[in-house]
Amino acid sequence: MYQRILIPTDGSICSQQAVAQGLELAKALGAEVTFLHALENPLKTVYAMPETVSYQPQLYEDLKLGAQESLDNACSQAAEFGVKASALLIENSEPVQAIHEAEADHDLVVMGTHGRRGFNRWMFGSVAEGALRRSQKPFLLIRSEGGTEAA
Repeated sequence: MYQRILIPTDGSICSQQAVAQGLELAKALGAEVTFLHALENPLKTVYAMPETVSYQPQLYEDLKLGAQESLDNACSQAAEFGVKASALLIENSEPVQAIHEAEADHDLVVMGTHGRRGFNRWMFGSVAEGALRRSQKPFLLIRSEGGTEAA
């Protein structure tokens, strides 16, 4: 039924739980997975103070290294499960848009959700909800154990 599973990850505890459960499902189904990390450019999302301009290229490189490490860890975990996996790092993209574009080549999306409510949901938004609302594919949302987690 599901042969190609997309698993977006941001390295958070929540997405790590989704990776683990997505891999269990993939193994049971004999499916392959693609891990996706969408790396937003911090210059587009954060107001830049003049005194921080010189640090911004380093910030982006640090974020990129963290994203690649997260993808490498997920691929290593897939190898331990015996699941065929690939990784996709999308740069300068909003996560919802990147997930929406990547899902076209998959038949299921497995992703974590923080379960934020109230002010935190308003402030941080919900990538999972945004992706789900735009999707034409089935989603399996994995709620973070213990409810919400620190941002």
